[in-house]
Parts: sequence; structure tokens; C-alpha cells
Amino acid sequence: MDAKPQQNPEPPASPLPPEGATAVSPPPPPMRTTLRRAAFGAVAAAVLVAGALVAVPEEAGKVAPPAPGPVARAEAAAAAGAPASLSDLTALIGDRQKWVESHPSDAPAWAVLGSAYAEWGSRSADASYFTRAEQALQRSLAAQPGERGNTAAWVGLGALANARHDYVAGKKWGETVRTRAPKSWTAYPVLIDAYNGLGEYEAAGKATETFGTLRGGVPALGRTSQMYRNQGWREDALATAQEAADHAKTPAEKAAALHRLGDLAWERGEAAEALAQYEGALRTDRGHLVSRAGRARALAALDRTDEALADYRTVTAKLPRPEYVLELGELYESLGLDGDARTQYAELAELLDRAKAAGVNESLTEARYEADHGDPEVAVELMEAEWSSLRRSAAVADALGWALHRAGRSEEAVQYAERSLESGVRDASYAYHLGVIQSALGQDGPARARLEEAVRTNPDFSPLAAPSAEEALESLGEPGPGGPPQIRPRTPAPEPGPEKAGAAAEAAAVVVTAAAP
Repeated sequence: MDAKPQQNPEPPASPLPPEGATAVSPPPPPMRTTLRRAAFGAVAAAVLVAGALVAVPEEAGKVAPPAPGPVARAEAAAAAGAPASLSDLTALIGDRQKWVESHPSDAPAWAVLGSAYAEWGSRSADASYFTRAEQALQRSLAAQPGERGNTAAWVGLGALANARHDYVAGKKWGETVRTRAPKSWTAYPVLIDAYNGLGEYEAAGKATETFGTLRGGVPALGRTSQMYRNQGWREDALATAQEAADHAKTPAEKAAALHRLGDLAWERGEAAEALAQYEGALRTDRGHLVSRAGRARALAALDRTDEALADYRTVTAKLPRPEYVLELGELYESLGLDGDARTQYAELAELLDRAKAAGVNESLTEARYEADHGDPEVAVELMEAEWSSLRRSAAVADALGWALHRAGRSEEAVQYAERSLESGVRDASYAYHLGVIQSALGQDGPARARLEEAVRTNPDFSPLAAPSAEEALESLGEPGPGGPPQIRPRTPAPEPGPEKAGAAAEAAAVVVTAAAP
């Protein structure tokens, strides 16, 4: 973001998302008047369009207006802070590409295009779209600086930074927009993601509450559910997520809500319920690949291994996020398919290299791989760098603690492992890691409690680590009778002799006399 754009650069090459990335091919751009296009431009105008479609009742005898097309649907979703379907997002990208070719100084159109590129890059795991997003957003700011009211481009840059896992930059852009437009809701999704990524959970909670006040609706319910989850309030998280699912208006919104319910069920150790929710999301939107990844995880826990492998292969081919490739590799390893596991780990290394070249920070997934399958010292170096750069989420604390333990530095590790659970997040893998570290330090009582917590929270949290948790717990055995050996019954104090009893009585009498009026 440091490089300034040329004053009149050629429009960047910006082909449509690759064929096959979505089940529906992008429709041709709709016919619109120049006045309509120029007036819309900014996302704010979509509120008016969506509001008119929803709020204006049909008058008797008049023909109902046609249903909104894919571009209008994507615009309305953006205006509501809700996800658009991938086919609608594709149509919006094509529409804005055509428009800026003939209107290269339209700052709002460039901002919408850049934000759409960033969302597509995130949802397709194609980091090349992040470069296009940055180019488009910089074109927008060149046409109209943020200081002159183009906060939409700043919001886009914040969302792009978060997509690259650069949460410090995301926070900067979000707070800049909030300072200039405190009553605008658009900065708050950026701020919430940035604060959560940095482990600033109190700030994330406040931003979530403000977002709910300013925007409300299903997007706010989803954010609120996530806030409750981060605080360990499972019942509240579940109730709010269910409310979001009940009130979802579009297939994309419904699928996202059902996916959230699946994630919450998975974290509770309810694999069958998680599977049902993920399948509900896939029935709503068959291209919802994150739900297919969730389904693969749940199927593996239910010993439906062939189905799980099939889902994982589909996901890693169409949505090659490093964390999914790592999960598939570990599933192969748990099945004794070491050759297939090595193939996945090699693919993971390539993905991590490509991400780094594209400016995407995947150090958390890389550290998890190195700690368990590679060089723990590399994992320590990666996570210490993240911690030093103020990325101090529960996930980073857990990864740093585990890496230190695997590198033989358990005494240093325990403080970070404990930190990972302080926010309230109830993650079985965090409890497992802390329990193993405590066991290595000879803290058998606390270790047993944490390992029991891990298997109670989710007995199938990992195809490799969950069996290890059971083994570690079994190796500790049952606590001895009377509690841990360092705890002994207190020896009763001897009864005072006649002389000491008399002295105590005299002292009591003095206290009573001094207290009397």
C-alpha cells in the first residue's frame, strides 16, 4: 500500500473469476442509464435501491416491479453488510469492470470493484485478487482521496488488510473511518475482525455492540453470536446464531448462519448436530465450500471416513486454504496413509510460499504444521514474531505455547497456553495443549483437569491429537485417595494448657471491655 498509483494509469487487468469457480456463470451486464450508474456508484446508494424494493408496497392495479437481478442483489447485500452469493458477486465484478473502462475517474465504482475483488479473493482462496483489489482501491483514492469523503475506499483497504491477516493495518483503516464518520456502520465489521485477530476482545465486543445499534439485522446477530462464543457464553452464542438463521432473507445469508450453527455444534463435541447444520447450509447453497469443509470434519469424527476424504478432496481442489490442506494431511496420517499425508504437506508448503509472495500472512497455519510435523524452532520463531507485532489472539497464544513446548521449552510455554484460555474461548485443542504442557512440568493435578476438559468439550477435536489426549489422560492415572500427594490433612492444634487458657480468657475480657461503651 506504500506505492502511490499513477495519476492516469491504464485500468488494471481484471478478468472475471475463473470459469468453474461458481456453479453459475456470470450474466451479461444489465442495461442501465449513465445517470443511474453515476448516481449509484457508492455502496450507500444500494440502501435506497434495496429499501425501495422492500419497503414500497404494490399499488392496486399496478404491475409488480421485476425481481432484482444478480448485480442488484450483490449491491443490496453489500449495503446490508451481508454476504452475496458467489454468482452475484461475479456479476457485480463484471458490471463494475465494464463501467470503469469507460468511466476511469468514478471513485465510488472503483471502491466497489476493489471491495468485491477483496471479497472474492478471500472466499476463493485466490490471493491474486488481493493485488487487483489494492490496485482498484488505490485508483479510487487517486480519483477522490479519503480525506475528501471517499471513506468507502478506506473501508475496502481495511477489509483487504484483514483478508491478508494484517490486522494491525485493518485496525488502522477501521479506526480512521470511525473517527471521520462515527455514525456510519461500515467501519465496524472491519474493526471487529481486526480486534479479534489481534486478541483485543474487549474492543471487539464494544465494536460489535455499536454495530448492532447502528446496523442491526441478521449481520449484527451473526457478529453478536461470535462475540458470545469468544467470551465462552455458549448458550447465548447458540441462541443468537439460531435467531440469525431464523431471520435470514437470502440463500447466502442463510447458508452463513447455518454454517455458524455447525461450527458451534462442532466446538461442543456434537458431531452429528454439526453435520446436520453443515448439510443444511449446503442444501441452501451447494457452493458453500466452507460448509463442505465443516462436513468433512464432522464425517471424520463419525467414522464415515470415505465420505470425509471425498469432501476434503473437493474442498482442497476448489478452495485451497492452507488450514484445509493441513487437516486433510493429518486425517491421512491418522489413517496410516503416510504417503498421502506427505503429498498434502508438500502441497501445504507450496500454498504457504504462494501466500507469502502475495503478501498474505499464513504464519499461524505454518506454525501449527511446523510444531507437529516439521521444525518446532521454526514454529517458535514465527509465533514470537506475531506476538511481538501485537497479534495476540487466543489462537496465537495457543500456537506459541505449543511450539515452545515442542521445542523443549515447557516452562516458557505454560504462560502462553494459559493465556489462550483466558478470553473464555472453549477450544478442546487449547485445553489439550495446556494439559500436556502441565504434565511435562510435573503438574499432574492441573494437567489431568485440562485433559479431561479437552475430551469432554470435544472428544473428536482432531484425528491425531484427540487420541493423544486420551492416551495422556490414561498415563496420568486416577488421582490418589485423599487428593494430590502435596495436600495433607491439617494436624489439629493442641488444646491449650490451663495457663494458656487463662491468658486467652483474660485477653478476650480486655477486648470486650474495650469495646463496651
